[in-house]
Amino acid sequence: MKLYSGIDLHSTNSYLAIIDTKGKRIFKEKLPNDMATIVQRLDLYSGSLQGVVVESTYNWYWLVDGLMAEGYAVHLANPSAMQKYKGLKHADDQSDAFWLAEMLRLNILPEGYVYPKEVRPIRDLLRKRSHLVALRSSLLISLQNIITRNCGLKMKTNDIKRLREDRVHPLLAYNEDLALAGRVSKESIDFLTRQIHSIERFVERKLELREDYKTLLTVPGVGQILGLTIMLETGPIQRFEKVGNYASYCRAVSSKWTSNDKTKGKGNKKNGNKYLSWAFSEAAEFARRFDDKARAYYNRKLKKSNFMVAHAALAHKLARAAYYVMRDQVIFVSDKTFT
Repeated sequence: MKLYSGIDLHSTNSYLAIIDTKGKRIFKEKLPNDMATIVQRLDLYSGSLQGVVVESTYNWYWLVDGLMAEGYAVHLANPSAMQKYKGLKHADDQSDAFWLAEMLRLNILPEGYVYPKEVRPIRDLLRKRSHLVALRSSLLISLQNIITRNCGLKMKTNDIKRLREDRVHPLLAYNEDLALAGRVSKESIDFLTRQIHSIERFVERKLELREDYKTLLTVPGVGQILGLTIMLETGPIQRFEKVGNYASYCRAVSSKWTSNDKTKGKGNKKNGNKYLSWAFSEAAEFARRFDDKARAYYNRKLKKSNFMVAHAALAHKLARAAYYVMRDQVIFVSDKTFT
């Protein structure tokens, strides 16, 4: 008899459900998040289990890795692509767990990619870098606003980020309140800058772009760190059948629904990889500054819309180009991209 299992995973507990080939409920139990306990229950049916479904929540690593180490066929469910029966009046952990098992039984389970365990830590370290960069950016904008409001000028970002020279204090020294705000902001920005540099040095010593990803460095705006980020977040490029699938995964496509040229709602903007979205957004900003053809493309879009739309269009172009660069292992060609 073939059996199918679903696990509704939470922060402190999991609900385990098992069904047979006809959908009959064989087993159900709420369990603590303890690998030995969960494996002990599954082992009761191990000879018949065709697979175990775990939803891709924020804390799936330990459970999926542990079950795979025990020899179970684990499926990582993609929550953004799953749909429930809309007529349900009641839903709880039990129904969620059985629904995961049911989708596996019916062969309609939308699956996510289980990223290799050995590479995940370095990828997560680069994710921490992007988090620190975002924090630093918020502090930079806040400090720039303080200076603009009180001094009537806009200080360049690179001038604020200088580690060996404090150009902020002389502007705000005339007032002790503003001086303290400036000092606290500058020290926080400098601290984050040093931590970001520390991560970058560590990653560059430990990891290199693989041969099939080295052509990423020919894409405007993509340097070593962004190249490594894109490589690690993308994984095998072959898992994306078409360029549109990859651009969607990078959150570089519109989520608007239209019918007869009328807006009928919006899709899930968060469907995809937020770190790839961030990476190509960063690449678009660097490309706009330092690549003539990218800047010309951006300016053409800017004339027709606004800076946000123009920036998104450039990021979309770079994401699509990166797909072909990685898939075909070719160098970036501006004339084919910015037409």
